[in-house]
Amino acid sequence: MKIKRISVFIAPAVGVVLFTGVAASVPTQQAYLKASNTERIDWFGSSVAVSANTVVIGAPQEDSDAFGVNRDQYNNRSINSGAAYILVRNGTQWDHQAFLKASNTSADDRFGHSVAVSGDTVVVGAFAESSQATGVNGDQGNQNATNSGAVYVFVRSGTNWSQQAYVKAFNTMTGDHFGAAVAISGDTMVVGAPYEDSNATGVNGNGVYTGSFSDRGAAYVFVRNGSNWSQQAYLKGSNTDPFDNFGIAVAISENTIVIGASGEDSNATGVNGNQTNNAVVQSGAAYVFVRSGSNWIQQAYLKSPNTQVEGLFGHAVSASDDTVVIGALGEGSGSGAAYVFVRNGTNWSQQGYLRASNMDARDQFGWSVALSGETVAVGAPFEDSNATGVNGNQTDNSGYESGAGYVFVREGTNWSQQAYLKASNTGGAPLPNETGDYFGMAMAVSGDTVVAGSVAEASNATGVNGDQDNNLAGGAGAAYVFSGLGVGPRLALGLDSGDGLVIRFKGAPDITYRLQRAASALGPWDTIAFRTAPISGWIEYHDAPPPSGQSFYRAVQP
Repeated sequence: MKIKRISVFIAPAVGVVLFTGVAASVPTQQAYLKASNTERIDWFGSSVAVSANTVVIGAPQEDSDAFGVNRDQYNNRSINSGAAYILVRNGTQWDHQAFLKASNTSADDRFGHSVAVSGDTVVVGAFAESSQATGVNGDQGNQNATNSGAVYVFVRSGTNWSQQAYVKAFNTMTGDHFGAAVAISGDTMVVGAPYEDSNATGVNGNGVYTGSFSDRGAAYVFVRNGSNWSQQAYLKGSNTDPFDNFGIAVAISENTIVIGASGEDSNATGVNGNQTNNAVVQSGAAYVFVRSGSNWIQQAYLKSPNTQVEGLFGHAVSASDDTVVIGALGEGSGSGAAYVFVRNGTNWSQQGYLRASNMDARDQFGWSVALSGETVAVGAPFEDSNATGVNGNQTDNSGYESGAGYVFVREGTNWSQQAYLKASNTGGAPLPNETGDYFGMAMAVSGDTVVAGSVAEASNATGVNGDQDNNLAGGAGAAYVFSGLGVGPRLALGLDSGDGLVIRFKGAPDITYRLQRAASALGPWDTIAFRTAPISGWIEYHDAPPPSGQSFYRAVQP
């Protein structure tokens, strides 16, 4: 049972007390994940995503020549073709469920550079895939558009996975890196192409190649109807400029998309400032788009409040409902920062400014960010402490570039750091000109679960919870699952039209919650319902008729 925080709502008239949870769970590492075919320099953990009890992990330099799902993974005949791995949790135990490869596997495609998951759908990006196909399910059998990029959609039925779609840009061009970033929410997917070259602005402009490789960047929105995918929108920055790299990071939450452009150069600060100059090189920006029906518009232009040269604001982005978090890994001599913005109606404002508890130059805090409800996870892959586990000693720098993760939680409008995460087998570089494990290169969060990727971790273990105490496979990579983090949902009470009570709360999408009731705050607690949060997160339960006398309610994540 994982319950983190008390939040009591007392309604004396009906004698009800509502809890979000009791401070009983201690954050711990739950699992150490490796590829099923661990090899040197596969970079397993370059990308991670989690949705409830499903984790997907990318290894863009995996070398097998397999095609599709669960084929032969034990050869190295297609160098850097890439792979993705799906693992599932039953209780507290994790197991491999699927080994994913592209339907047109080819050397150097980097399949798995980006991954995303929503329920039973997984999206995998291969930014260096090279076919000249356009749109959905086109001809993938050629290599005529080098590094144009592609995206692959996989779906689960029971425990079986299959590829549902092969997706390309409508304006496929050499070097666009379509699929460098991917995100999905329900039946809507967004794909970043940070080296796309058109000079269009806004939504659904002219995507024609401009005649120079200008790396302005773009993002593409696709929607699913049944099992069929189609493009719904083509997104560009409102101030498109060369080398902005719009689309380097993407995120989606229902009808809201946020796009990062870490190379954008204006000196604006805050929300909707002057974007018409290029006075602060690579300060970076983020853009919020919203959908009404099937139409998208830009709602906000976000900048750091202390715009800096090479701040790289927008290198990482994440979204959850009316909150977005933006990473700025270059701020403060590379110590890095992350910024939280919230929406009230249609207006955005900054709510939080997040820094590492052991801030140090070149740690690059903000390289990766993840957001779920009231919880933010931030990666700093070049952090140097030799601590292990949760909340260890962060004060020395003897674990060169071992990397770290940081978890922040929101109470009301205030953010505070909850946990400092390190690998259970922290590995720093023995010399400054060598590489550490880069724990935190990728971060993901869902409910009380945080996943951290460690792209250069070096053990030769395979599967789950294997021997992590050797360094026989340099650059193989690993991922680490932590549980007991974040805060529980806030319950709200109302009376229904009859004699019952209505209990509502917002959980994390795809997470199953137990709603419990007791006559005393000390229990015993009876489970009265199981509810799985939809994409919106909102759960409503009618307790009719409720028992007489005082009742206590709480929501528990199994």
